[in-house]
Amino acid sequence: MNERPNKEEYAAFYEGYIHLVPEGNVIELLQKQAERVELSMRSLSEEKANFRYSDEKWSVKEVFGHLIDNERIMSGRLLRIARGDKTSLPGYDQDTFMQNNPFKTYTVVDLAEEYAAVRHSTLLLLRRLSPEDWMRTGLVNEYTASTRSIAYVITGHELHHLAILRDRYNVQT
Repeated sequence: MNERPNKEEYAAFYEGYIHLVPEGNVIELLQKQAERVELSMRSLSEEKANFRYSDEKWSVKEVFGHLIDNERIMSGRLLRIARGDKTSLPGYDQDTFMQNNPFKTYTVVDLAEEYAAVRHSTLLLLRRLSPEDWMRTGLVNEYTASTRSIAYVITGHELHHLAILRDRYNVQT
């Protein structure tokens, strides 16, 4: 899928994420992104993975865990919309997820394995969508969302957090 979603296909608050996605096939971008992220995760020491640049901020493990949680949720939405489900899908509260997260108990290897499994699942789903599937729309948190916009949000959301990991945590991504 090479066509970017238009502004009618997503909520305005996703504009920043979608804008971060470079031109190209979004499936190929997600595959390349996965390869970089897995290498980055596996290169971390446990000490570095538990680092927080401020007491109230997420650890490196928690940032990667948030990416995993978010992708699971977003790919579930993507599947339902691609299949024509017109049920209004709920939002989610990332802060509640992070208050109850298990990521501090994960090793770096655990985190990398789970990330790889989630991304692999997303890629399998995306590779099998028809052109019509990509264009379907539904409601997410009371906003219109297309299948393709969700794929772009997954990609851009991860790019956003990878930049934070580079800039604030000094993690090579």
